[in-house]
Amino acid sequence: MVHQNWASFAILLVFSLLLPCHSYFITVDAHAEECFFEKVEDGTKMSLHFETAEGGFLDIDVRIVGPDGKVIHSGERETSGRYTFAAHTPGVYTYCFSNKMSTMTPKIVLFNMQIGEQNKHEAQKDGESTTKLEDMIRELSGALTGVKHEQEYMQVRDRIHRSINESTNSRVVLWSIFEALILVAMTVGQVYYLKRFFEVRRVV
Repeated sequence: MVHQNWASFAILLVFSLLLPCHSYFITVDAHAEECFFEKVEDGTKMSLHFETAEGGFLDIDVRIVGPDGKVIHSGERETSGRYTFAAHTPGVYTYCFSNKMSTMTPKIVLFNMQIGEQNKHEAQKDGESTTKLEDMIRELSGALTGVKHEQEYMQVRDRIHRSINESTNSRVVLWSIFEALILVAMTVGQVYYLKRFFEVRRVV
């Protein structure tokens, strides 16, 4: 019996790790809006994670709309966000990233929509029974997915900060070269002026 429990645990753990949960990079052009759709049942937990990776001031407009047209979330000029909610009615849920406020700069956004499980009460109505071991595996799977998402966001932040540092370093180098050229020009000018000055004195 113990071996069967451990075998079930191992199978469910592997299955939970192999569940598809991917993050996506999308490019939202200036004056454009990109929308995505998820069809779920009533009571299903949904979680949207996103972060603006590149473009402009790293801001994007976000909107989540239910099947009935009800706006679940609406945010303007957001850099990143995590929104979790339960489906209040079955149907297709829409989440959009809008860059209409930008005049010419496209934005690159990293996002993922994680679809959870149905409400426990709904599951029991459907005749599904869950064991404590299965609940622990699901919690572990959720925790691992959260760690994976956090690593992806940290990679994006690292990429953003590296880009800012490289841009700042390039500007500092260019400014140093510009200052060096100005100093050389001033030195040459002063030498030329002094040379002309002493030549005039000798003639007099």
